[in-house]
Amino acid sequence: MNLIDLTQLRQGETGTIVNIQGGHGLRRRLESLGVRPGVMIMKVSAQFMRGPVTIQVGNSQVALGFGMARKIMVNT
Repeated sequence: MNLIDLTQLRQGETGTIVNIQGGHGLRRRLESLGVRPGVMIMKVSAQFMRGPVTIQVGNSQVALGFGMARKIMVNT
């Protein structure tokens, strides 16, 4: 089990969300986008130096801010 945050996942790698380390509002916002524990995601792209992170959840792509992405723990 290799637990890392979403920003450390490489482009094209997949992982399963294990935990979201944030408050109720952040969790609710991410759940409305389909980002919740137990869901498999793939990192599509990331900007250099703290830019947005784009992930694929099912058939949708979601762009997250760097701060949000750091709070999502992923098992690779």
